[in-house]
Amino acid sequence: MAAPIVRGTAAWKYFGDFRDGLLAGQVLVLQVAHPVVAAGVRDHSDYTSDPWTRLMRTGASLSIYVYGGAAGARVEAGRLRELHRSFTGSMDGRRYSALNPAAYAWVHATLVKVPVDAQRFFGRPLSSSELEEYYAQMCDVGRMLGVRERDLPPDWAAFERYYDEMVAGFAGNPTIDQLFETIRTVDKPVRWLPDSWWRLHGRTQMFLLRATLPPALRERLGLQWTLREHRRFWRFASAVRILATPIPAGLRTAHMRWIGKLNVWFRAHPKAYQRLIDGHGHGPGSGA
Repeated sequence: MAAPIVRGTAAWKYFGDFRDGLLAGQVLVLQVAHPVVAAGVRDHSDYTSDPWTRLMRTGASLSIYVYGGAAGARVEAGRLRELHRSFTGSMDGRRYSALNPAAYAWVHATLVKVPVDAQRFFGRPLSSSELEEYYAQMCDVGRMLGVRERDLPPDWAAFERYYDEMVAGFAGNPTIDQLFETIRTVDKPVRWLPDSWWRLHGRTQMFLLRATLPPALRERLGLQWTLREHRRFWRFASAVRILATPIPAGLRTAHMRWIGKLNVWFRAHPKAYQRLIDGHGHGPGSGA
């Protein structure tokens, strides 16, 4: 059992760091590289038609586990498992379930890895003691989510071996292709955003995705990566590191902590939550 996730502990400091958002494209690709996850997204996700609502729901849900307290995390975990029970279908002539244990564990693993990669690219790599504490805390989160004990490697070194072995077995699939197309062509979230800015956003997302994917997988997906782009990325990463690292952890995670607490409040006040849904179509954390 890990130390509780409270102010100053590793998961509290790193899981909601705003730099994690720079790896949003990378983690989505890694998730849907898993065949079962790809099939579930293909059959049950609305991310191609309404990616912004889905992104907000996912971020709101994740924030509860680390910043919403143990009781809030247990309620959210139960809600998500119940929601995903209905996500079933056919893949290569066989039935699949979104609660397939290996696929379910892999999605959790990608979320565990993001903050560590974000600090490696854009901050200061976690120390050995921080990695130990962070991983133990995220294993507790995995247990709350229903990830099987045998699917949680015992320590960070074993987790990295598991992660690398999984990535080594992945290749391209139509869901990844659709994700790339969505990133390039998705409509603006608000009309007032200039078209030139939005086109730059799409190019930046694809650039960061190509920069941060494991190199062997990037090559298998047919994504080009040049020495010039590599240098450009490390200039960008250095600038982010210089600007963001001095900011206190409490400020770097403030947005995720606020969202987590707000969603716990909504769970305790279902009438207010229902009014929000009726007024806007979706509430925070209404899906994942």
